[in-house]
Amino acid sequence: MLIRKSQDIASSEITSKENYLNRRKFMMGAAAAGIVAAGAERLSHFASPTSVMAGTKLNTVKSPLSTTGEMLTSFKDITSYNNFYEFGTDKSDPSQNAHTLQTSPWAISVEGLVKKPKTLDIDKLTKLHAQEERVFRHRCVEGWSMVIPWDGYALSEFIKACEPLPSAKFVQFLSLADKKQMPLLDRVGLDWPYSEGLRMDEAMNPLATLCFGLYGETLPKQDGAPVRLVMPWKYGFKSAKSIVKVRFVADMPKTTWSEMAPSEYGFYSNVNPNVDHPRWSQKTERRIGEPIWKQRRATLMFNGYGDQVASLYNGMDLKKYY
Repeated sequence: MLIRKSQDIASSEITSKENYLNRRKFMMGAAAAGIVAAGAERLSHFASPTSVMAGTKLNTVKSPLSTTGEMLTSFKDITSYNNFYEFGTDKSDPSQNAHTLQTSPWAISVEGLVKKPKTLDIDKLTKLHAQEERVFRHRCVEGWSMVIPWDGYALSEFIKACEPLPSAKFVQFLSLADKKQMPLLDRVGLDWPYSEGLRMDEAMNPLATLCFGLYGETLPKQDGAPVRLVMPWKYGFKSAKSIVKVRFVADMPKTTWSEMAPSEYGFYSNVNPNVDHPRWSQKTERRIGEPIWKQRRATLMFNGYGDQVASLYNGMDLKKYY
């Protein structure tokens, strides 16, 4: 039997998306025929959320920065197991609720220490640079991980287009907070809008990605459509979703989770298995979608990207600056 490594298999072969969507067609047909109509409706809603269906094809090239040798997480798992508190706190909530998000028209406002404030609409954003398929590990502070084929380009390309002044030492990202589109906002005790930030040299690292899609299609709404960050060496909450504003500032900006629970979530939030979360260990993680006997694995420092990013933190106490 021939066994092929994941890096030798096209993402179109690995993903179970076609089967996943075909199941929806089957269930719709069954419902139309009157076969267990109520049960079919419930199963269809769970298996194929409305917000998954919005993707359109992207033209991308493979990135040499991609992680190789690991099995990609399925499209189904990536789009049905999410943290996106604007649409609910359970992992399945975003896939059920994010259909209310309106992703067109969309623009990012650029403010602060820049040569000239500006607004960039989504069409211009996607065309600033050629988009790549960047396969990265995604590690959540809660102890689970995925391997995701993101589509986008280096965040540094966006930053160059923003023309920040030399006095800008940090960059802050603000997400959409609209109660009409996100009616669950008031049920979560966070200070909206969601805010994240990076030191400028972190933001300019080649791994930092401005992301518009996954698996070769535009981002599903529950995954942060239409534009989000991907910071593969940091915990997932650093990768702000549905970004509407970017500010260049001189001082470290306030960020949502470090303000909400400073003893649990620091500004830097680098993946560090040697620093436990106050309520659980970070030494291991559970890989979503893999067989139960393979899911549990050791967590890697900087999520395995130390060769590319460790130099950013030379001389820093990474237990103090967690």
